[in-house]
Amino acid sequence: MSNDALDREVDTSDSGFRYAEVQQSTEFQDLRRRFRRFVFPMTALFLAWYFLYVLMSSFAVDFMSTKVFGEINIGLIFGLLQFVSTFAITIAYVRWADRHFDPAAEALRERVEGSAS
Repeated sequence: MSNDALDREVDTSDSGFRYAEVQQSTEFQDLRRRFRRFVFPMTALFLAWYFLYVLMSSFAVDFMSTKVFGEINIGLIFGLLQFVSTFAITIAYVRWADRHFDPAAEALRERVEGSAS
């Protein structure tokens, strides 16, 4: 093996060690916890809403085919609300990340990069 290859190997293991160290830090654990506290409930809420729509479309056909105005029925409105809820969740996540997640992630990145030099 050439010296260059050995140097790259040392650098890679050093990076791996640094990554493992960061991953075990309290700041990183807190960052993961914050992320999961937001994402998991939002995902569960969206999936529950989606499965409600699918189940009602399958088992509550009379209700879902109830006309609201003209040819627009409840099923169509629920289907369109799936798109609305997707955009709403995306907007909520972006706002939450801008205020809470990104500043903490940036501070952690700066600390890690600062200690790497």
